[in-house]
Amino acid sequence: MFSDIALILGTTLMYSTPLIFTALGGVISEKSGVVNIGLEGMMTIGAFIGATVGYFTGNPWIALLAAGSAAMVLALFHAIASIHFAADQVISGMAINFLGPGISIFLCRIFFDGTTMSLSIPLDQKIPRPLNGFFAQNSFFDLIFNQYATVYLAFVLMAIIWFVLYKTRLGLRMQAVGEHPKAADSLGISVYKIRYIAVLCSGFLAGIGGASMALSVVSNFRPTLISGQGFIALAAIIFGKWKPQGATLACLLFGGAQAFVIFLGNPQVGVNISSQLLAMIPYILTILILMGFVGRTNAPAAVGVPFEKH
Repeated sequence: MFSDIALILGTTLMYSTPLIFTALGGVISEKSGVVNIGLEGMMTIGAFIGATVGYFTGNPWIALLAAGSAAMVLALFHAIASIHFAADQVISGMAINFLGPGISIFLCRIFFDGTTMSLSIPLDQKIPRPLNGFFAQNSFFDLIFNQYATVYLAFVLMAIIWFVLYKTRLGLRMQAVGEHPKAADSLGISVYKIRYIAVLCSGFLAGIGGASMALSVVSNFRPTLISGQGFIALAAIIFGKWKPQGATLACLLFGGAQAFVIFLGNPQVGVNISSQLLAMIPYILTILILMGFVGRTNAPAAVGVPFEKH
């Protein structure tokens, strides 16, 4: 029983990590007033670049940075459209969601001899586990805490982003731009500059989120690797009330749902439920949470509203 609980908790941490990176990016973007619906596409391009660079270089950290940089390029397109040209932010984000998978599959066919799946990264070239061997093998604490380094990096980033948003001048300006951009502009704050920084950071983190799927949870890229995680991250942002700590807790909840699905899907558990029905649980949970919390939370006042300097 205790080993089952430990396994579920460990799996929760592993599957929550890509969501945490992505949701933190979404929090930064929306705090500045820009809706980033394109997180799914940015995660996808991050997963592909991470898997590809990881395979060819053998260095997961270079792969992680490359993935974040690639997703940042997509985020730049979103920023130019929604900030500079005042385009509809939802439509721009949805375009990114089409571009990300399309570019990924196109490049995958080029790099991997016409296939839509990258070759597997060797186990010793995946993201390392810093606590491997620290606890007795397969013990309660080993099953929970023997995680990939990206798990711990996600929580460190959550603390850093909280500090930046609430304790630094940049973070306070970002919130001011997201709440009342005209007032911020009248005080000499560059609304465009702050929003560009926020959207680019959002893309970078979403790319790392996608890469953490390809470099730790699995060991390659495939078209179905990112299947709704970007939208689940968006739900986590709302559920977490646009706060980094709240979004992280929401991601842990969604990751727990995925861990529970994996646990129930184990034939040794003896639960005779269709795998298709089990796979629906995280998405049903997302819908139920949105139904219960939309309208009860207060988004940044100017989120989704283009700013035009006169």
